[in-house]
Amino acid sequence: MLLVQNVSKLYRLYRSPFDRIRELNPFQSKPLHTDFWALRDISFSVERGEIVSLVGPNGCGKSTLLQIIAGILRPTTGRVVTRGRLAALLELGAGFNPDFTGRENVLINGEILGISRAEMLSHMKAIEAFAEIGDYIDRPVKEYSSGMYVRLAFSTAIHVNPEILIVDEALAVGDAVFANRCIRKFEELREKKTTVLFVSHDLGLVKQLSHRAIFLLNGRMEAEGEPKHVIDKYIGVVLERQKAFDLADRPSHLTPNLQASNRHGDGTSEIVAVRLLDAQGRDCAVITSGDSVTVRIKVRFNKDRATPMVGVLVRNRIGMDIYGTNTRIEQIDLGQYEPGEALEVDFTFNAWLTPHQYTITAATQYLDGSSHDWLDDVITFDVLSPRIAAGVTDLRSQINFRRIQSHEDTTVAQN
Repeated sequence: MLLVQNVSKLYRLYRSPFDRIRELNPFQSKPLHTDFWALRDISFSVERGEIVSLVGPNGCGKSTLLQIIAGILRPTTGRVVTRGRLAALLELGAGFNPDFTGRENVLINGEILGISRAEMLSHMKAIEAFAEIGDYIDRPVKEYSSGMYVRLAFSTAIHVNPEILIVDEALAVGDAVFANRCIRKFEELREKKTTVLFVSHDLGLVKQLSHRAIFLLNGRMEAEGEPKHVIDKYIGVVLERQKAFDLADRPSHLTPNLQASNRHGDGTSEIVAVRLLDAQGRDCAVITSGDSVTVRIKVRFNKDRATPMVGVLVRNRIGMDIYGTNTRIEQIDLGQYEPGEALEVDFTFNAWLTPHQYTITAATQYLDGSSHDWLDDVITFDVLSPRIAAGVTDLRSQINFRRIQSHEDTTVAQN
């Protein structure tokens, strides 16, 4: 249905437009440009009915690749083969003439795809109903908000019955209601065996909808396969970049021995150790769901500070906050400390979490919430369990059931 073979895209970058002209001079021996490879040797195939997502940081080549597949850009090397009608919803502003009305743009878009005006008119009611822009359908597109534009563009793309649908991150400008409607539509397209290739920074949506994910980094394919594993690799790269950034940007008054993904604070107090302990007081990195664990935070004070606040936060692997508390919430007064004094605080709880990887964030703060020292994701740990449960918490639900007889079965015959 879709084949991408050894696709690369090269851009020549000039310091000024004049350099482009100067380089045409046959006596100019030295190149006046630098080569920038937006894509290098991209190869993959997408089967009929498969939903494949592209993930990666901004500037990695996702949108360039979609434009090449859609036929808007020509690759420098390689080729793209598609079979069937292709509809594309790329960056905001592409595809519609701003001076034409929404209705006129829908009809023109159909003609570009080789669909007759009569067929497009037969789809018009459905397109209007899905887009929900009301009387604006007969107003010039230049009067639309970004959300209205995307609703109409997406509605048009899905109602031309494409065999291949390409969607860029344009859906990010839609509201929650429209986003939910699009998700349901993607699920319908999957049932109809429509091939979908889309870009999204919503990693939860990628895992929910995709059969397969591709991770692009610096114009190359870094990983391809099951969405869960590809996203884990993507998050790992993001965290490594953040760590490198934080090491370069970390304030000089904070010691660098703790490996946090992000660290900030004014240094009034400093977290010098964070440990995850099992019920026997041993350091651990793997626990069983429901185990009693202790997060032990050791703090050293650099300035006089009355009633500091110490807190802990548990997150899942995509950064969602799962559980958090602090000494103020628990109504514990830690007292007053002088420079050089230290404090150790234990947070003990039963970790009723489903099997996943989690992180622990630790912080010391003022009572107004501003930070002495804040360390994101300073500890990583895994949860194992013989039970299977959805979500992130295992609430150990007790299930009872009883059979309810129908009215006919319980009715007693009367003579």
